[in-house]
Amino acid sequence: MIWGVIQFPGSCDERDALHACSLNGDARLIWHEQRDLGGVDAVVVPGGFSYGDYLRAGAIARFSPAMEAVAEHAAAGRPVLGICNGFQVLCECGLLPGALLRNEDLRFRCRQVELISGGADSAFTREIEANERVSIPVKHGEGRFWAPEELLDELEANGQVAFRYAPGQNPNGSARDVAGIVNEAGNVLGLMPHPEHAVDPLTGSTDGLRIFRSAAAVLA
Repeated sequence: MIWGVIQFPGSCDERDALHACSLNGDARLIWHEQRDLGGVDAVVVPGGFSYGDYLRAGAIARFSPAMEAVAEHAAAGRPVLGICNGFQVLCECGLLPGALLRNEDLRFRCRQVELISGGADSAFTREIEANERVSIPVKHGEGRFWAPEELLDELEANGQVAFRYAPGQNPNGSARDVAGIVNEAGNVLGLMPHPEHAVDPLTGSTDGLRIFRSAAAVLA
């Protein structure tokens, strides 16, 4: 399996994402100006501050040539994982519904949180049971998931809520405690917490590794 990790000006977690991917296959960086993904099997749009979060988070990165290729990759049913800023980029691209807004308390939050799996049918969640708890860190200032009530109802009805913050763990005021969602096809996952920072026992949790391992198993 070959992973591709997109690198934008302002990315800061692409190397950690590359490491997490390399634990489950081969991995390579893809510069944002590259229109050709080089035949990778799965794509990770990593965390950071693409283009300095000018205008709003992810608003400029969505126009990168690499993201045109990512959209085609997703349309072909191939796995795409957007982490934090990557989740924001995927929403700006229209690959995922909703939006990520400033944290409710307007403060940057960095801490370990517990998530509850929503049981979404996704390439990235096959190794995680519905209602199972996982421990993964967050670090963001614009992580509050928002969508109109009717869209939230639709996401819930379709089983597209991949992860929620456990009770008392919501760090940003996300609607209905949503921490991550998948598209209708289940091949695109957007997640505000950082699974690439939870792949080694030294960090206190290896729960994030299961997300990468799930996709690798599906594509094996």
